[in-house]
Amino acid sequence: MRGFRWPPPPDGGPRTWGPGPGGPRTGRPALPEPETDLVTTPHGVRLEQLVTGAGDPVTVFAHGLGNGIATTRPFGSGVAGRKIFFQFRGHGRSDAPAGPWNYVDLARDLRAVADLGGATRAFGASLGAGALCRLLIESPQRFERLVFFLPAVLDRPRGEVARERLTALLDAVESGDAATVADVVQVELPPAVRNTPAGWAYLRQRLDQLLRDGLASGLASLPDSVPLRDTAALAAVTAPALVIGCAGDDLHPVGVAEQLAAALPRATLHVYDRPGVLWTDRADLRERVSGFLNE
Repeated sequence: MRGFRWPPPPDGGPRTWGPGPGGPRTGRPALPEPETDLVTTPHGVRLEQLVTGAGDPVTVFAHGLGNGIATTRPFGSGVAGRKIFFQFRGHGRSDAPAGPWNYVDLARDLRAVADLGGATRAFGASLGAGALCRLLIESPQRFERLVFFLPAVLDRPRGEVARERLTALLDAVESGDAATVADVVQVELPPAVRNTPAGWAYLRQRLDQLLRDGLASGLASLPDSVPLRDTAALAAVTAPALVIGCAGDDLHPVGVAEQLAAALPRATLHVYDRPGVLWTDRADLRERVSGFLNE
């Protein structure tokens, strides 16, 4: 793997030095973000959202820390009915009320978007999975079907790797320097995808969003927060659930996915054998999620 470079080549393609073939050209970037709306929630926080599709059922999609609508849209591409994608507080164009924040606040954001849109099914990725867990503690029967993708935390705070990664991202975004942000964001890509057209496209999109909208400083406290005191409280959740983990993912330990699946009475656990599943097993992942939610 050759070193990462910024700015990218003009055509977004890989560049190599010396003889030999170019870099790999597999993988696809996240979908671009179309025009979104701001909705005012009952708790007074305006949240950015995108609604696609039509009819029932209605599914709400909650993103991960430092991500947003663009990174959850691929999960809904095969899901029937209406789909609601939104940005938690401190992300994108959503409000950033005075912090610090915790999972109670995130669950309030998720509940508001779901209630306003009439969602009966929910998908949560990483941070969004934690917010969904917190909501379910308060309202275990709120949704008919549930998907948890790469849950990162339950009853114990995130590890040092997550804290360092978030701190680096917040500092990079605050600097406003594209190269600095790119250095941090590129670690989200599997090594085989970096310096490929798809990798550069993903980086460009992430940088456009992060440098345009920024990230609120209130997010800094979230790695030390947990959504649950005791996973036993999830025993009251009777909706079918799909829990997806990946082996070898430092930010989303597979043990957390296993713990969550064990705590939910009607959960199915699927573990991929390597990280970067959105790039390495995208078609299987999309079919798995849509197949479960469309039942």
